[in-house]
Amino acid sequence: MGTKSRFPAVFSLILGLLNLILLFITWADAHGSEPAGTESVDNATSIVNSATGVRYGPFDLLDHRSSYNDGPFPEPFLVDDSVLETDEFRMNLLHTWVNGQHSDVLLTELEKGFGLWTLELEVPYEQTRSDGRTLQGFSNINVGARHPIYQFVSDDGFINSTFGAAVEVGIPTSSQISTNTELVPKIFNDLCLGKHFTIQSVLGLSTFYGGGAEGGLQTFEYGFVLGYSISHHELPLPGIRQLVPVMELQGNTTLNKGSSGSNSLLGNLALRANLSPIGEVQPRIGVGYVFPIDQGARQDVSSGFIISLVFEY
Repeated sequence: MGTKSRFPAVFSLILGLLNLILLFITWADAHGSEPAGTESVDNATSIVNSATGVRYGPFDLLDHRSSYNDGPFPEPFLVDDSVLETDEFRMNLLHTWVNGQHSDVLLTELEKGFGLWTLELEVPYEQTRSDGRTLQGFSNINVGARHPIYQFVSDDGFINSTFGAAVEVGIPTSSQISTNTELVPKIFNDLCLGKHFTIQSVLGLSTFYGGGAEGGLQTFEYGFVLGYSISHHELPLPGIRQLVPVMELQGNTTLNKGSSGSNSLLGNLALRANLSPIGEVQPRIGVGYVFPIDQGARQDVSSGFIISLVFEY
Protein backbone atom coordinates (compact mmCIF):
# COMPACT_ATOMS: atom_id res chain seq x y z
CA MET A 1 0.00 0.00 0.00
CA GLY A 2 1.30 3.48 -0.85
CA THR A 3 1.59 6.46 1.43
CA LYS A 4 -0.92 9.29 1.65
CA SER A 5 0.16 12.33 -0.31
CA ARG A 6 -0.90 15.92 -0.88
CA PHE A 7 0.47 15.93 -4.45
CA PRO A 8 -2.89 15.60 -6.27
CA ALA A 9 -4.51 18.41 -4.27
CA VAL A 10 -1.51 20.67 -4.81
CA PHE A 11 -1.30 19.98 -8.54
CA SER A 12 -5.06 20.47 -8.97
CA LEU A 13 -4.77 23.78 -7.14
CA ILE A 14 -1.90 24.86 -9.42
CA LEU A 15 -3.90 24.01 -12.54
CA GLY A 16 -6.94 25.84 -11.17
CA LEU A 17 -4.90 28.93 -10.32
CA LEU A 18 -3.36 28.86 -13.79
CA ASN A 19 -6.84 28.79 -15.28
CA LEU A 20 -7.92 31.77 -13.18
CA ILE A 21 -4.76 33.70 -14.13
CA LEU A 22 -5.37 33.12 -17.84
CA LEU A 23 -9.02 34.15 -17.52
CA PHE A 24 -7.91 37.32 -15.72
CA ILE A 25 -5.39 38.06 -18.49
CA THR A 26 -8.16 37.58 -21.04
CA TRP A 27 -10.37 40.03 -19.15
CA ALA A 28 -7.50 42.49 -18.81
CA ASP A 29 -6.79 42.34 -22.54
CA ALA A 30 -10.46 43.05 -23.26
CA HIS A 31 -10.71 45.95 -20.78
CA GLY A 32 -7.17 47.27 -20.78
CA SER A 33 -7.64 49.85 -23.52
CA GLU A 34 -7.99 53.57 -22.93
CA PRO A 35 -10.72 54.75 -20.52
CA ALA A 36 -14.24 54.94 -21.89
CA GLY A 37 -14.86 58.08 -23.89
CA THR A 38 -11.20 58.65 -24.85
CA GLU A 39 -11.09 56.43 -27.95
CA SER A 40 -12.88 57.03 -31.23
CA VAL A 41 -15.70 54.87 -32.54
CA ASP A 42 -13.52 53.79 -35.48
CA ASN A 43 -10.77 52.68 -33.09
CA ALA A 44 -13.23 50.71 -30.97
CA THR A 45 -14.64 49.05 -34.08
CA SER A 46 -11.12 48.15 -35.19
CA ILE A 47 -10.44 46.50 -31.83
CA VAL A 48 -13.64 44.48 -32.02
CA ASN A 49 -12.91 43.34 -35.59
CA SER A 50 -9.37 42.37 -34.60
CA ALA A 51 -10.66 40.31 -31.68
CA THR A 52 -13.35 38.51 -33.67
CA GLY A 53 -10.85 37.85 -36.45
CA VAL A 54 -8.79 35.45 -34.36
CA ARG A 55 -11.56 33.91 -32.25
CA TYR A 56 -13.66 31.03 -33.60
CA GLY A 57 -15.53 27.92 -32.56
CA PRO A 58 -18.44 27.62 -30.09
CA PHE A 59 -18.83 30.92 -28.19
CA ASP A 60 -15.55 32.12 -29.79
CA LEU A 61 -13.56 30.12 -27.23
CA LEU A 62 -10.83 29.04 -29.67
CA ASP A 63 -8.03 31.13 -31.17
CA HIS A 64 -6.53 30.85 -34.65
CA ARG A 65 -3.14 31.94 -33.25
CA SER A 66 -2.95 28.92 -30.94
CA SER A 67 0.09 26.64 -31.13
CA TYR A 68 -2.04 23.61 -30.16
CA ASN A 69 -1.60 21.93 -33.53
CA ASP A 70 1.98 22.95 -34.41
CA GLY A 71 3.72 24.12 -31.23
CA PRO A 72 7.02 22.90 -29.75
CA PHE A 73 5.30 20.36 -27.46
CA PRO A 74 7.36 17.17 -27.05
CA GLU A 75 5.82 13.74 -27.38
CA PRO A 76 5.31 12.45 -23.79
CA PHE A 77 6.81 9.18 -22.57
CA LEU A 78 4.76 8.17 -19.49
CA VAL A 79 2.03 10.81 -19.46
CA ASP A 80 -0.95 10.71 -21.83
CA ASP A 81 -0.59 12.81 -24.97
CA SER A 82 -2.81 15.91 -25.11
CA VAL A 83 -1.87 17.94 -28.21
CA LEU A 84 -3.42 17.68 -31.65
CA GLU A 85 -1.98 14.81 -33.71
CA THR A 86 -2.88 14.38 -37.37
CA ASP A 87 -1.30 11.02 -38.31
CA GLU A 88 1.07 9.37 -35.85
CA PHE A 89 2.36 5.92 -34.91
CA ARG A 90 4.27 5.36 -31.66
CA MET A 91 6.01 2.48 -29.88
CA ASN A 92 7.24 2.74 -26.28
CA LEU A 93 9.21 0.14 -24.34
CA LEU A 94 9.26 0.66 -20.56
CA HIS A 95 11.53 -1.58 -18.47
CA THR A 96 11.47 -1.31 -14.66
CA TRP A 97 12.75 -3.41 -11.77
CA VAL A 98 12.41 -3.66 -8.00
CA ASN A 99 13.62 -6.29 -5.52
CA GLY A 100 14.44 -8.88 -8.19
CA GLN A 101 11.21 -8.28 -10.11
CA HIS A 102 11.51 -7.14 -13.72
CA SER A 103 8.62 -5.66 -15.70
CA ASP A 104 8.32 -4.74 -19.38
CA VAL A 105 5.51 -2.81 -21.05
CA LEU A 106 5.44 -2.53 -24.84
CA LEU A 107 2.92 0.13 -25.89
CA THR A 108 1.83 0.50 -29.50
CA GLU A 109 -0.26 3.57 -30.29
CA LEU A 110 -1.96 4.98 -33.36
CA GLU A 111 -3.38 8.54 -33.46
CA LYS A 112 -5.52 10.13 -36.16
CA GLY A 113 -6.74 13.71 -36.38
CA PHE A 114 -10.08 14.93 -37.74
CA GLY A 115 -10.17 18.70 -37.59
CA LEU A 116 -9.43 19.51 -33.94
CA TRP A 117 -10.43 16.02 -32.81
CA THR A 118 -7.69 13.50 -32.09
CA LEU A 119 -8.66 9.83 -31.89
CA GLU A 120 -6.24 7.29 -30.46
CA LEU A 121 -5.85 3.54 -30.14
CA GLU A 122 -3.42 2.02 -27.62
CA VAL A 123 -2.44 -1.65 -27.44
CA PRO A 124 -0.17 -2.45 -24.45
CA TYR A 125 1.53 -5.79 -23.82
CA GLU A 126 2.94 -6.42 -20.32
CA GLN A 127 5.32 -9.00 -18.89
CA THR A 128 6.45 -9.32 -15.27
CA ARG A 129 9.08 -11.82 -14.08
CA SER A 130 9.51 -12.57 -10.38
CA ASP A 131 10.75 -15.61 -8.43
CA GLY A 132 10.98 -17.70 -11.59
CA ARG A 133 7.38 -16.98 -12.55
CA THR A 134 6.17 -14.92 -15.49
CA LEU A 135 2.88 -13.02 -15.71
CA GLN A 136 2.15 -11.71 -19.17
CA GLY A 137 -0.52 -10.72 -21.65
CA PHE A 138 -2.27 -7.85 -23.37
CA SER A 139 -3.54 -5.22 -20.98
CA ASN A 140 -6.71 -3.23 -21.71
CA ILE A 141 -6.93 -1.96 -25.28
CA ASN A 142 -7.54 1.77 -24.89
CA VAL A 143 -9.69 3.84 -27.25
CA GLY A 144 -9.72 7.59 -26.68
CA ALA A 145 -10.64 11.01 -28.05
CA ARG A 146 -9.73 14.60 -27.15
CA HIS A 147 -10.68 18.11 -28.24
CA PRO A 148 -9.72 21.66 -27.20
CA ILE A 149 -12.35 23.75 -25.38
CA TYR A 150 -10.75 27.12 -24.67
CA GLN A 151 -7.61 28.82 -25.97
CA PHE A 152 -5.79 31.94 -24.83
CA VAL A 153 -2.97 33.70 -26.66
CA SER A 154 -1.46 36.89 -25.26
CA ASP A 155 -1.04 39.90 -27.54
CA ASP A 156 2.71 39.36 -27.80
CA GLY A 157 2.29 35.60 -28.26
CA PHE A 158 4.42 34.75 -25.21
CA ILE A 159 1.56 32.94 -23.42
CA ASN A 160 -0.14 30.34 -25.58
CA SER A 161 -2.51 28.05 -23.72
CA THR A 162 -5.11 25.43 -24.65
CA PHE A 163 -7.58 23.82 -22.24
CA GLY A 164 -9.43 20.73 -23.39
CA ALA A 165 -11.30 17.57 -22.49
CA ALA A 166 -10.67 13.93 -23.31
CA VAL A 167 -12.06 10.50 -22.59
CA GLU A 168 -10.50 7.04 -22.68
CA VAL A 169 -12.15 3.62 -22.52
CA GLY A 170 -10.11 0.54 -21.64
CA ILE A 171 -11.53 -2.63 -23.21
CA PRO A 172 -10.50 -5.81 -21.36
CA THR A 173 -8.76 -8.60 -23.28
CA SER A 174 -9.55 -11.36 -20.73
CA SER A 175 -5.84 -12.02 -20.28
CA GLN A 176 -4.11 -12.68 -16.94
CA ILE A 177 -3.82 -8.93 -16.37
CA SER A 178 -6.94 -7.54 -18.08
CA THR A 179 -10.41 -8.41 -16.81
CA ASN A 180 -12.19 -5.10 -16.09
CA THR A 181 -13.45 -2.27 -18.28
CA GLU A 182 -11.97 1.13 -17.44
CA LEU A 183 -13.43 4.59 -18.09
CA VAL A 184 -11.24 7.70 -17.72
CA PRO A 185 -12.67 11.19 -18.40
CA LYS A 186 -9.89 13.81 -18.43
CA ILE A 187 -9.14 17.50 -18.64
CA PHE A 188 -5.87 18.86 -19.99
CA ASN A 189 -3.88 22.02 -20.55
CA ASP A 190 -1.10 22.62 -23.07
CA LEU A 191 0.86 25.75 -22.17
CA CYS A 192 3.64 27.27 -24.25
CA LEU A 193 5.70 30.13 -22.79
CA GLY A 194 7.73 31.84 -25.49
CA LYS A 195 9.31 29.76 -28.23
CA HIS A 196 10.97 27.10 -26.09
CA PHE A 197 9.32 26.21 -22.77
CA THR A 198 6.18 24.05 -22.59
CA ILE A 199 4.05 22.52 -19.81
CA GLN A 200 1.50 19.80 -20.56
CA SER A 201 -0.93 18.84 -17.77
CA VAL A 202 -3.45 15.99 -17.69
CA LEU A 203 -5.92 15.17 -14.88
CA GLY A 204 -8.25 12.17 -15.00
CA LEU A 205 -10.64 10.05 -12.95
CA SER A 206 -10.31 6.31 -13.56
CA THR A 207 -13.17 3.92 -12.73
CA PHE A 208 -13.04 0.14 -13.18
CA TYR A 209 -16.26 -1.72 -13.96
CA GLY A 210 -16.92 -5.41 -13.41
CA GLY A 211 -16.16 -7.94 -10.69
CA GLY A 212 -13.04 -9.04 -8.90
CA ALA A 213 -10.68 -7.01 -6.75
CA GLU A 214 -10.58 -4.06 -9.17
CA GLY A 215 -14.34 -3.83 -9.73
CA GLY A 216 -15.54 -0.37 -8.64
CA LEU A 217 -12.03 0.91 -7.97
CA GLN A 218 -11.62 4.66 -8.53
CA THR A 219 -8.28 6.41 -8.99
CA PHE A 220 -7.34 10.04 -9.51
CA GLU A 221 -4.63 10.21 -12.20
CA TYR A 222 -2.38 13.16 -12.97
CA GLY A 223 0.57 13.87 -15.20
CA PHE A 224 2.82 16.81 -16.06
CA VAL A 225 5.32 17.15 -18.92
CA LEU A 226 7.89 19.96 -18.93
CA GLY A 227 9.90 20.49 -22.10
CA TYR A 228 12.44 22.93 -23.50
CA SER A 229 12.71 22.92 -27.28
CA ILE A 230 16.10 23.55 -28.92
CA SER A 231 15.99 24.06 -32.70
CA HIS A 232 18.60 22.98 -35.23
CA HIS A 233 19.40 26.66 -35.80
CA GLU A 234 20.34 27.01 -32.12
CA LEU A 235 22.16 23.67 -31.87
CA PRO A 236 23.14 22.45 -35.37
CA LEU A 237 23.49 18.72 -34.77
CA PRO A 238 23.52 16.63 -37.99
CA GLY A 239 20.24 14.90 -38.75
CA ILE A 240 18.36 16.49 -35.83
CA ARG A 241 15.73 19.16 -36.45
CA GLN A 242 14.84 19.66 -32.80
CA LEU A 243 16.18 18.47 -29.44
CA VAL A 244 13.90 18.55 -26.39
CA PRO A 245 14.99 17.80 -22.80
CA VAL A 246 11.90 16.51 -20.95
CA MET A 247 10.88 16.16 -17.30
CA GLU A 248 7.75 14.13 -16.51
CA LEU A 249 5.69 13.51 -13.38
CA GLN A 250 3.12 10.71 -13.46
CA GLY A 251 1.02 9.88 -10.42
CA ASN A 252 -2.18 8.38 -9.14
CA THR A 253 -4.13 8.37 -5.88
CA THR A 254 -6.61 5.66 -4.89
CA LEU A 255 -9.96 7.17 -3.89
CA ASN A 256 -11.84 4.20 -2.42
CA LYS A 257 -11.60 0.62 -1.14
CA GLY A 258 -8.96 -0.52 1.33
CA SER A 259 -6.12 1.49 -0.16
CA SER A 260 -8.03 4.78 -0.22
CA GLY A 261 -5.66 7.76 -0.01
CA SER A 262 -2.55 5.87 -1.12
CA ASN A 263 -0.43 7.64 -3.69
CA SER A 264 2.24 6.68 -6.21
CA LEU A 265 4.38 9.22 -8.09
CA LEU A 266 6.97 8.46 -10.79
CA GLY A 267 9.46 10.80 -12.43
CA ASN A 268 11.14 10.61 -15.82
CA LEU A 269 14.17 12.54 -17.06
CA ALA A 270 14.30 12.16 -20.82
CA LEU A 271 15.56 13.50 -24.11
CA ARG A 272 13.48 13.59 -27.28
CA ALA A 273 15.12 14.13 -30.70
CA ASN A 274 13.02 15.05 -33.73
CA LEU A 275 15.03 13.74 -36.67
CA SER A 276 15.19 14.98 -40.24
CA PRO A 277 12.25 13.75 -42.36
CA ILE A 278 12.47 10.58 -44.42
CA GLY A 279 10.28 11.49 -47.36
CA GLU A 280 6.99 12.53 -45.78
CA VAL A 281 7.68 10.70 -42.51
CA GLN A 282 8.98 12.61 -39.48
CA PRO A 283 10.75 10.20 -37.05
CA ARG A 284 11.18 11.10 -33.39
CA ILE A 285 13.27 9.06 -30.99
CA GLY A 286 13.55 9.42 -27.23
CA VAL A 287 15.07 7.79 -24.18
CA GLY A 288 14.41 8.42 -20.49
CA TYR A 289 15.42 7.37 -17.00
CA VAL A 290 12.42 6.45 -14.82
CA PHE A 291 12.58 6.75 -11.03
CA PRO A 292 10.22 6.73 -8.02
CA ILE A 293 9.53 9.95 -6.13
CA ASP A 294 7.38 8.85 -3.18
CA GLN A 295 7.22 5.72 -1.02
CA GLY A 296 4.19 4.37 -2.87
CA ALA A 297 6.08 4.29 -6.16
CA ARG A 298 9.17 2.75 -4.54
CA GLN A 299 7.18 -0.37 -3.71
CA ASP A 300 6.68 -1.04 -7.44
CA VAL A 301 9.70 0.60 -9.08
CA SER A 302 13.26 1.15 -7.89
CA SER A 303 14.41 2.45 -11.30
CA GLY A 304 13.94 1.86 -15.00
CA PHE A 305 14.28 3.24 -18.48
CA ILE A 306 11.98 3.96 -21.38
CA ILE A 307 12.66 4.02 -25.13
CA SER A 308 10.22 5.77 -27.47
CA LEU A 309 10.01 5.75 -31.25
CA VAL A 310 7.45 7.96 -33.02
CA PHE A 311 6.60 8.34 -36.71
CA GLU A 312 4.53 11.30 -37.83
CA TYR A 313 3.31 10.93 -41.40
